[in-house]
Amino acid sequence: MQLSEQEIIRREKLNKLVEMGINAFPAEEYVVTDTTESIKHDFSESKQVKIAGRLMSRRIQGKASFAELQDSTGKIQVYFNRDEICTGEDKTLYNDVYKHLLDIGDIIGIEGALFTTQVGEKTVLVKNFTLLTKALRPLPQAKTDENGVVHDAFNDPEMRYRQRYVDLTVNPQVKEIFVKRTKLFNAMRTFFNDAGYFEVETPILQSIPGGAAARPFITHHNALDIPLYLRIANELYLKRLIVGGFDGVYEFSKNFRNEGMDRTHNPEFTAMEIYVAYKDYNWMMDFTEKLLEFCATSVNGSSESTFGEHTISWEAPYPRVSMTDAIIKYTGFDITGKTEQELFDFAKSIGIDVNQTMGKGKLIDEIFGEKCEGNFIQPTFITDYPIEMSPLTKKHRSKEGLTERFELMVCGKEIANAYSELNDPIDQRERFEDQLKLAEKGDDEATGFIDEDFLRALEYGMPPTSGLGIGMDRLIMFLTNNPSIQEVLFFPQMRPEKTVPQIELGEDEKVILEILNSQEEPFSLAEVKERSQLSGKKWDKASKTLTKHNLVKVEKIDEQVLMKLV
Repeated sequence: MQLSEQEIIRREKLNKLVEMGINAFPAEEYVVTDTTESIKHDFSESKQVKIAGRLMSRRIQGKASFAELQDSTGKIQVYFNRDEICTGEDKTLYNDVYKHLLDIGDIIGIEGALFTTQVGEKTVLVKNFTLLTKALRPLPQAKTDENGVVHDAFNDPEMRYRQRYVDLTVNPQVKEIFVKRTKLFNAMRTFFNDAGYFEVETPILQSIPGGAAARPFITHHNALDIPLYLRIANELYLKRLIVGGFDGVYEFSKNFRNEGMDRTHNPEFTAMEIYVAYKDYNWMMDFTEKLLEFCATSVNGSSESTFGEHTISWEAPYPRVSMTDAIIKYTGFDITGKTEQELFDFAKSIGIDVNQTMGKGKLIDEIFGEKCEGNFIQPTFITDYPIEMSPLTKKHRSKEGLTERFELMVCGKEIANAYSELNDPIDQRERFEDQLKLAEKGDDEATGFIDEDFLRALEYGMPPTSGLGIGMDRLIMFLTNNPSIQEVLFFPQMRPEKTVPQIELGEDEKVILEILNSQEEPFSLAEVKERSQLSGKKWDKASKTLTKHNLVKVEKIDEQVLMKLV
């Protein structure tokens, strides 16, 4: 393993700690009685506290030092004084361990007393400290210059998503996104449970990928010697439970779709689906808008949220617009009664990229997606989808060729999909067969299977039912003002990380790194060059090698050229 100079130095410090008999990774429990938040909330002078967290900064001034400790609830200032920590003749704990063997990023436990500094800062006076974990890699540290400009912030999206553990540590505001995500799930559960509905779990590995039109991930079960699919949706299993006698079931499911990745799509995502017996899509619209108003208020304390330049009102009720009327409004074209060829020709005429594998449903979906979706900013129900787009939906009770389906659009994106569920097994078989024909035609998102067991379940009788699916990742994007799905997933899917090239450093490069490692603040370029005592030719070669491999950085701040470690 190729280590950076700083990583080597930290391992050397670890060895020195071991030699001193200090375990840098102790196993015993460290009893914490307080948090930074509880201290600030219930502060009293001289109160004894015991906290633990990560050392985030420090300013050593001889026998005293102010530092900052960060735990899961926030940050607090701590004050290290040699004579308070080392009351006897032996000053090793402060002089050697604290000053020279601890680093920014180390996790420590602190016992001390509270006091307020002369400038009014709530502070912990350290009486004793314990090393709980030695950090062997340095945290990225942002610095603010005298003009208020931040340098070296850990803000590269790819690095943040790959190393979310670092992102959460040095960008604590990111944690609030995931706190709100959990609040959303809890609020939704509360709403459903209070309504009397039952949370369930259904299979992730499925013998038939059903319940949606999407390309699945395929795996193989060795013992059974059969292919299995990671679920693309849990719909058909939840409906089986309605057949089995549950009046209302819901599930937060991890779904997997082997499709493209972009700012609103991740191959692994979380959906919520709920099915309620004896209801229809009109009831479900009323239920959905009340649900989302409740969730928005629970997450943000308000029925409004900001997304980009828009203020979204989640307060019920929401407008209801049929898909046919939406397409007429934004294209002037009435899809009612049109043949597949007429839809294809119209889509081509308005510049939509379509091909011969697309059936009527896919063509209508492309027209709506390209020309209509982006116009719906405030929550709006798009209703009454053509039958070709909705293989699991009941035919409309009064409108020929349409189904009782709605999607909820917000800021041009769909976040919810719901039906009056199809419970006629004969009609359902015909819809499956139509999907099979599209799959044979080349539509790789059409369902290429007929789920005979699901049809058998319907033949036993499923009561009239309405179902709703909500994309939880996309919903929390809107509630936290994040335009990228990667921001609301702890660990989004990423391309394989590039291999870091192995770097052989010469003595000249090591001299420069040793100088830069001697203090936490950057040096002036001239000072490093002078202290290295390298000739001009050797200096040029060594500094170029270090900057080329991104080990050091040279930048100009306020007319001064600085060199520092990356």
